[in-house]
Amino acid sequence: MFIDFAPVLILLLIGTAFICGSLLIGALVRRAKPTVAKNSIYECGEPSIGSSWVRYNSRFYHVGLVYLLFDVEVVLLIPFALVFKDYVANGQGVVVLTAMIIFFILLTVGLIYEWFWGNLDWLLNKKSAHDEQ
Repeated sequence: MFIDFAPVLILLLIGTAFICGSLLIGALVRRAKPTVAKNSIYECGEPSIGSSWVRYNSRFYHVGLVYLLFDVEVVLLIPFALVFKDYVANGQGVVVLTAMIIFFILLTVGLIYEWFWGNLDWLLNKKSAHDEQ
């Protein structure tokens, strides 16, 4: 059974060897002439302004997590929709549909929770649901 994964292992080893070999050859061949301009920190071609230790709103983190949540939902629902007809033909349609409905309900509860606490609002109101309790 494990021998079926031998081509994958061989491909991973070849890929790893190619990456490590390229980095090693590059390190041996290139010249190292550091200058002030080369060592300066920049982002998108623009020099940095201010300190990198700034506070940013944690709302970006929450919105990112909600995006990942629904991104995973789409990734799981598309293959389900493609093979659902096969499960119905095998007599397992009710079981698979029930599992997907439970999955969808859990995601909906998560969305309602995030919406209730105001984590999906970009502009913060003076009184949020968290302040009222």
